[in-house]
Amino acid sequence: MRSKTPFVNLLWILAAGLISFPALAQKIYDPGVTDAEIKIGQTIPYSGPAAGFAPIGRAMTAYFQKVNEEGGINGRKINLLSRDDSLSPPRAVDETRRMVENDGVWAIVGSFGSPTNAATQKYLHAKKIPSVLINSGAEQFSDFKRWPWSQGFQPNNRDKGAIYAKYILQKHPTAKVGVIYQNDDFGRDFLTGLRAGLGDNASRLIVKELSYEASDPSIDTQLVSMKGAGATVLVNIATIKFTAQAIRKMGEMEWKPVHMISDAAASIKSVLEPAGLDRSVGVITVAFRMDPNDPAFASEPGMIEYRNFMAKYLPGSNANDSLYSMGFVMAKLFEQAVKQCGDNLTRANLMKQMTNMRGVAVPMLLPGITVNTTPEHTVSIQQQKLFQFDGKQWVPISEVLSSR
Repeated sequence: MRSKTPFVNLLWILAAGLISFPALAQKIYDPGVTDAEIKIGQTIPYSGPAAGFAPIGRAMTAYFQKVNEEGGINGRKINLLSRDDSLSPPRAVDETRRMVENDGVWAIVGSFGSPTNAATQKYLHAKKIPSVLINSGAEQFSDFKRWPWSQGFQPNNRDKGAIYAKYILQKHPTAKVGVIYQNDDFGRDFLTGLRAGLGDNASRLIVKELSYEASDPSIDTQLVSMKGAGATVLVNIATIKFTAQAIRKMGEMEWKPVHMISDAAASIKSVLEPAGLDRSVGVITVAFRMDPNDPAFASEPGMIEYRNFMAKYLPGSNANDSLYSMGFVMAKLFEQAVKQCGDNLTRANLMKQMTNMRGVAVPMLLPGITVNTTPEHTVSIQQQKLFQFDGKQWVPISEVLSSR
């Protein structure tokens, strides 16, 4: 028999679920999130041989400053802890552990590098800490079934290698191909994709493959060996320092093969200018972002937004350095994911949103390229184009190509 006491009746109604208070049940947080703040972390090589990638972290930090000045995301400020790892796996592990265990970050966002992200992946997976927008094209960061707490940003290196292979087969079917690659997942995955793309032609076309270590002083020896092998196409899977060295050395050697470089080392400011713009003419790469140096994009709304952002939040920095635009795009994507999360700011929901983006247009992506992720294909950027440097800017030499 139901009690006649009004308070007891109210308890009975609540227990029966006949009324609810959705406003009280909306907000669901995991550690690192409050009503006022979302705390995230990343590691970036601000020092050491890969310090040329530091603009990525600087741009992301500045973008979240902008977001916070505009009131945050749903009223929450983004607190990004951006730590230097010098592209050293042990240091990346130490810094990541410190951010998780001492600083209590909600997620790791936009950390750079294949070896460093590989070193932290198992730890973050065990802790069920999202590592999203991983700035590496290594295959393991797109294996969502095995690593459900990892989500990559840029196109898979195997797919990039396959696209280079298609270009070689179409434009240089009788070439002698030499390959220099960094001896880690970055280089090996790219080489695997190149070989797979060449298929049965790989053994016929590839005349030499040589690796180098990220700690090596130079790749001069490898270049001399490639020239000696008669390579007419050089696929150079190297980072900033070594790519700039290669372009300079090839100029000194007066060796002019078709030179294909990684998009990780395609910055005009950080690579081609130090190497010599005249020596860089003809170099080929892939891209998915608008080149700030290209006047053809000057009136694009996304370019205008990017340049206004740089002028206000990174005054004195070189907005033409495409690595700043990389950080800008990544920060934009994370902002979009957090907006999609609403007030359900659990780590699991962040992973769900990062892997369920549909047709998201982001300023600075090339026209025709949008972000489309699924739990089967989780990498944020899955489209790209081939470009060739003409001495001043990158010129497109293909249509939009899908990596899937």
